[in-house]
Amino acid sequence: MPLLANDPHLGIQMPSIWYQVDLRCMPVNADCPFEVAGFSFAGVPGVIIGHNAKIAWGFTNTGPDVMDLYIEKVNPKNPNQYEVNGEWVDFITRTESISVVGGEAVEITVRSTRHGPVISEAYGPLKDSGDPKDTEFEAFKDRAGVELPEQYVIALAWTALTPSTPFEAIWGFDKAQNWEEFRAAASGFHVPAQNLLYADVEGNIGYQMPGDVPIRSKGDGTLPVPGWTDEYSWTGFIPFEEQPYTVNPAEGYIVTANKQVPPNDYPYLITQDWDYGFRADRIVSMIENAPAKIDIAYIQQMHGDSFDANAETFVPILLDVELASDLNPALDTLKSWDFQDRIDSTSAAVFNAFWRNLLQNTFNDELPERYWADGGSRWNEVMRTMAKNPNDPFWDNKSTADVTETMDDMLKASFAEGVAELQEMFGKDMSKWVWGDMHAATFRNSTLGESGVSLIESLFNRGPIPTGGGDAIVNATGWSVNDGYETNWLPSMRMIVDFSNLNNSWTVHTTGQSGHAFSEHYDDMAPLWANVKYYPMWWEQDSVQKDSEGHLQLVP
Repeated sequence: MPLLANDPHLGIQMPSIWYQVDLRCMPVNADCPFEVAGFSFAGVPGVIIGHNAKIAWGFTNTGPDVMDLYIEKVNPKNPNQYEVNGEWVDFITRTESISVVGGEAVEITVRSTRHGPVISEAYGPLKDSGDPKDTEFEAFKDRAGVELPEQYVIALAWTALTPSTPFEAIWGFDKAQNWEEFRAAASGFHVPAQNLLYADVEGNIGYQMPGDVPIRSKGDGTLPVPGWTDEYSWTGFIPFEEQPYTVNPAEGYIVTANKQVPPNDYPYLITQDWDYGFRADRIVSMIENAPAKIDIAYIQQMHGDSFDANAETFVPILLDVELASDLNPALDTLKSWDFQDRIDSTSAAVFNAFWRNLLQNTFNDELPERYWADGGSRWNEVMRTMAKNPNDPFWDNKSTADVTETMDDMLKASFAEGVAELQEMFGKDMSKWVWGDMHAATFRNSTLGESGVSLIESLFNRGPIPTGGGDAIVNATGWSVNDGYETNWLPSMRMIVDFSNLNNSWTVHTTGQSGHAFSEHYDDMAPLWANVKYYPMWWEQDSVQKDSEGHLQLVP
């Protein structure tokens, strides 16, 4: 019978974005059809990710390109009009009032075109201040990629600005009894497009990508385009029946980790910015090379896998570089390392300090600050390719005009700087160089946790909590090369559904079930989450009741 695992990656926050719920009608009948367990957002009337008695489903983000910028030509004689196919038409306008604490409400006028709202009057890099020294706006004009009219505004077309029916789809998932009913519900899931994984009690597994993804008459959506004709207009959305899906593939498994979904000859553009596939390839490798039949324990091991593909590429190269003798103790930590970025790993601390300095040294001298390498799968792939060419021009440090550096020069400098950074952070005692402490997760309350008052923040925030994993790793805990090693996005929950016995399903989410800072359940799950541990996701009511600490019954 199938196992379905899910760990959707979202920004770090406090309380957890998820609220675990078991939603059951007593009894289940046509008027009250719900018998479903899983995770929801607070206030959402249904289970977003979970299982019922027959099926289970999970989400990962597809990441389609569903936002386009249109350059609208403004009538020089009437600023309230813009051009459409050679004619001037009026902007649609509305007034919005924004309440301000301790002050007067602010009223703004929002203008919209046929493509969507005008954002260039509010969004900094697109806003024309009228000052010729406004470098941000002037930079946009240089980078626009198209000749701009004398007078123009920028409008945003975005699928999320069109009302849709996400709750209808969620209720459909909650009630679905088979693949056909699940797909029917998915057809109503318009925004945001997701990768939907499916399994059921009959032994079936499936995948469906739903969502509104525009079909463009011209262009690929990557640059602002002229809006005064129909040349670049959206002509519709990819039909649901032509969107990617599979059911019971020959491989016997389905993996989705934000990488490219359709084959290269797929007739429609979904996006050009897929994840580069390091996580998905690692998951496939673990499935195909499993030492025995895959069970719950092995899925848990996969969730916590911290294999760092960057290390697999660069550690052998580093070990062949002649470094200063005082760096050898740090280098020695890499010699027998298994490339796992575990919480307690000194090797991972050494490598990631080197990796951060390597990216900065390689690219910051040549790229504008807005394009500096910030880590992730794209830069992994860039560096994996450059490692094959020790004389790639990017290895050269442009600030040393009289020297042309090679890859070895950059590796030496970056390793030395990484060690110096670790010594500054933790001292010279290498036993204290621990990746989990460098990469710790601090859960900040979304309101009072960022008040700027340390006493209040200490009451509502939790952490730092030592954390393993990293970018482009199955245990995907993101961090920023530019900002530092602190975890900034993460698996927002983990769930494993077992169709051989639904009562043997397991789960955890990041902090706790309560949003009350003084409840013991505000943060009691954080240690479990950080160490990739789980608790039972009980399904049978007898198990729920035996493991409960309270019972609140609301009656008329």
